[in-house]
Amino acid sequence: MKKKQIYITTFVKLVRGCVKGLGIKRKFPMFVGRKAEITHKRNIHCGKNVKFEAYSEIHGLSEQGLYFGNNVTIGRYTSIRPSSYYGVGNIGYGLSMGDNSSIGPFGYIGCSGKISIGKNVMIGPRVSLFAENHNFGDKSKVIKSQGVNNKGITIEDDCWIGSGVIILDGVTIGHGSVIGAGTLVLKDVPPKSVVIDKRNHLVRER
Repeated sequence: MKKKQIYITTFVKLVRGCVKGLGIKRKFPMFVGRKAEITHKRNIHCGKNVKFEAYSEIHGLSEQGLYFGNNVTIGRYTSIRPSSYYGVGNIGYGLSMGDNSSIGPFGYIGCSGKISIGKNVMIGPRVSLFAENHNFGDKSKVIKSQGVNNKGITIEDDCWIGSGVIILDGVTIGHGSVIGAGTLVLKDVPPKSVVIDKRNHLVRER
């Protein structure tokens, strides 16, 4: 009975993917969970077996678009936002994700600056990526009026990003690295590193 329910649920997601996938440059199959929100579809590109889980928000308004490789999963309640909902202000750059990569539930991907996620990357729940910083050097002006700068974020192949990690603009995480739960990543991480605390302290090489 449980298997039958799984098959039915998967079939419904497949049908929803066919309907909500209209306008997206995609390959078959595509799976979409209930109440997932997908906008500016002409800027979204999907490989085979892409899954947008329930209540996720995928906003395609961006200069370079959103590119999802084969077998990519975006978890429940995860938001991918290159720009504001209404297109006011600057249009963000966008996102690319390689094959077999995933983002867990309740993630936030702020890709105003370019975010590149490689292949076979596992991103846990409640992870936030912010590819943008507000300028605040001029004390005579309110911070909101001073604009932003974007350097972008790169996560190379074969990385594991633990639950609750925050990655800030300008960071590159080298291939094969592990970032422990709750870590605030402020600077580049060399390949095959293990980082486990909030001070972005390199504990050891793998």
